[in-house]
Amino acid sequence: MTSAPSVKLALAGVKKSYGSNLVCKGVDLTVEQGQMVCLIGASGSGKSTLLRCINLLEPVDDGVIWLDGEDIAEPGLDPQPIRQRIGIVFQSYNLFPHMTALENTLLAPMRVKKLSRNALMPEVTNLFERFGLAGHMEHYPDQLSGGQQQRVAIIRALAMRPEIMLFDEITSALDPELVGEVLDVLRQLHADGMTMVLATHEMGFARELADKVCFLDDGRVLEEGPPETLFASPKHARTRAFLSRVLDAVPS
Repeated sequence: MTSAPSVKLALAGVKKSYGSNLVCKGVDLTVEQGQMVCLIGASGSGKSTLLRCINLLEPVDDGVIWLDGEDIAEPGLDPQPIRQRIGIVFQSYNLFPHMTALENTLLAPMRVKKLSRNALMPEVTNLFERFGLAGHMEHYPDQLSGGQQQRVAIIRALAMRPEIMLFDEITSALDPELVGEVLDVLRQLHADGMTMVLATHEMGFARELADKVCFLDDGRVLEEGPPETLFASPKHARTRAFLSRVLDAVPS
């Protein structure tokens, strides 16, 4: 007998504007423990802003964000403990150029969590080994390829031991031949049961591995479902129009 799925993250009516520009117009989203949820949609549909709101890098204007049943969007809540629980990786690697890959990785857990280098090294070394970078720990960012730098950025986020990982178009800045090595990291994390929300243009990856795909259009989740359903038989005309531009063939 299998246990019922548990909701790890839930958004209801989330709104976010910049001046008069309303970017998120009432987003509803549910992410279960261990799920990989892929956000797809045209540039400007609100995917990146939504991820920044979940991580509390941006305060929401309205709505609620529940993490394990607690409203983390409540005004006045200290965002730092939440950001330790929800990691985020951007398309730009944001590695400190004067620090090695290892030093970049150790910095946050040592400063924020007050963990010692000795306590961290076994876990961090294992992360570098798992993701094919054991021989690059002492390399500086300019000695690494774009794919290697992005993997270091992911390792750095994982070193904080997050409960949820957010990824914002992390392959967009990579040469096509480097995309696969980063997507392989996401495959491993998914196999490990990490709860993840991805904004992505990698439709093949979303189709292959996502547990749920959400199509964002004009600041709202217009349609969602398992990839085999959403890609094969989208219900909304706007979803079909978007997919027809990014896939070879979509049912009319």
